[in-house]
Amino acid sequence: MSTDALTQLENTRDMHYTTDTAYAWCKLYTQQRASNFYYAFAILPAEKRDSIYAAYAFSGYVDDIADELQDRKVQEDAISQARRELKDCYRGTASGPLFTALLATIKKYDIPQEYFEELVNGVEMDFTINRYPTWSDLEKYCYRVASMVGLICTSIFGTKPDENMKQYAIKMGLGLQIVNIMRDVTEDAKRGRIYFPQDELVQHQLTDKDILEGLYDERFISLMKQQGERAREYFLEGRRLLPLLDNRSRMCVNVMQGFYFEILKRIEQKNYNVTAERVGLTSKEKIFAIARLWLTALLNTK
Repeated sequence: MSTDALTQLENTRDMHYTTDTAYAWCKLYTQQRASNFYYAFAILPAEKRDSIYAAYAFSGYVDDIADELQDRKVQEDAISQARRELKDCYRGTASGPLFTALLATIKKYDIPQEYFEELVNGVEMDFTINRYPTWSDLEKYCYRVASMVGLICTSIFGTKPDENMKQYAIKMGLGLQIVNIMRDVTEDAKRGRIYFPQDELVQHQLTDKDILEGLYDERFISLMKQQGERAREYFLEGRRLLPLLDNRSRMCVNVMQGFYFEILKRIEQKNYNVTAERVGLTSKEKIFAIARLWLTALLNTK
């Protein structure tokens, strides 16, 4: 959602939407903002798919408050408004397309309010924090902005009973966010943000200045390799979630995590040079990846 899209949402805030038209708005938003996830969601039954669109639209909305708005006061006002409207949803009232769809989704799947609130807390960290002393500090941020999305999604998907289900969803979210950080080093640096633990920069003899200026050398390669190994560990644990899902939900999740794992492999193939160009998959590669990931998900039943 660009700044223009944020303005558009603001302009529709007081308008009446039916649940169906609200879900259609969230679908279009998801398609425009995140084609990878849009393709992943396509395999879901309509009811779950609509609700996932709504959950993703809320996530994207609050994320863009931090990334697209520049003025701190405007950011704070916007995130406060998002919090108020989220609370209204849990009280049973909503207006505008996003929150009308979110209200219907919350009612349908009884999603814990704390998941959305923690997600907003994570986004809000970007207002004031652009450095993280240790992995433990950064992990808290990743847990909020990514693992909460995983828990929201599993609330919608439904899972087989398993005492470790939440941990699997949390770990998968952490893996995805680490890859996201690795891919977006340059973009984040332009915003003055460094999502590498400061103690690990020191370990690899790097400075903030090196990261902000896009330094690419053996030290940076070593740092990125460390992050990739961490992501792989989380992916390995997170994939234990797959057998707990029904077939179509499993196919959806496998595409989501599979796309990010493919990006991680591309980063590794480029010897971690993410400063030259943004790493991603072509449209043709996405189609082949989706087919392969759907098939492997169907075979992953235990």
